Amino acid sequence: MKRALVTGGSGGIGAAICRRLAADGHAVIVHGSQPGGHAEAVAEEIRLAGGQAEAVAFDVTDRTATAEALSTLLAGGPVQILVNNAGVHDDAVFPGMSGTKWDRVIDVSLNGFYNVTQPLTLPMLRTRWGRIVTISSIAGLVGNRGQVNYAAAKGALHAATKSLALELASRGVAVNAVAPGIIDTAMIQGSFDAAAVKSLVPMGRAGRPEEVADLVGFLVSDQAAYISGQIISINGAMI
Repeated sequence: MKRALVTGGSGGIGAAICRRLAADGHAVIVHGSQPGGHAEAVAEEIRLAGGQAEAVAFDVTDRTATAEALSTLLAGGPVQILVNNAGVHDDAVFPGMSGTKWDRVIDVSLNGFYNVTQPLTLPMLRTRWGRIVTISSIAGLVGNRGQVNYAAAKGALHAATKSLALELASRGVAVNAVAPGIIDTAMIQGSFDAAAVKSLVPMGRAGRPEEVADLVGFLVSDQAAYISGQIISINGAMI
């Protein structure tokens, strides 16, 4: 049994990933930004289903608080599976985008990636087995109007993924990113109605969080040991 940390594990995609990893026999650490709340509910759901899970809370943008929380987790052993799922969007057309909107999105997605991943890397390397999967977005591949900040953060994560994969490959650690398209979560409500989804997605529907989770489940498995440095988009043939 391997320990798996999922940041943003209380959200729609994150919760689905937590459930999938628990079903695959991993001990899941469900992360949320605030104590209690939905992260604890997801962990309790997993435990009631017979899996192993615990909830943790810290702000991924706070480097000191994140380091302290991860140090406590590492006292229980290395985290060999990391899913960087925490992220936000704060949309505006670029000429009217405030510095606050820019900083918030970059801070959570990109600085959060560093703050969580860097402290976990050396303990993972010592085990000579690890999986790091970062959830990005199709916006990081093709861009999107009103999301220059979001696309910039996700595109940077793609570059970080490829570089980190090169650094860790010889030690049995695979690093990949998953770039979802339109997925049926609370995040897209109000942004895409049924007609818009049908127009944008050749498959004519939004993806399900469980479909993203299934892809992540495969990427962190032994069967995916030779897949690293890849940006895999799951988008219903949008691109």
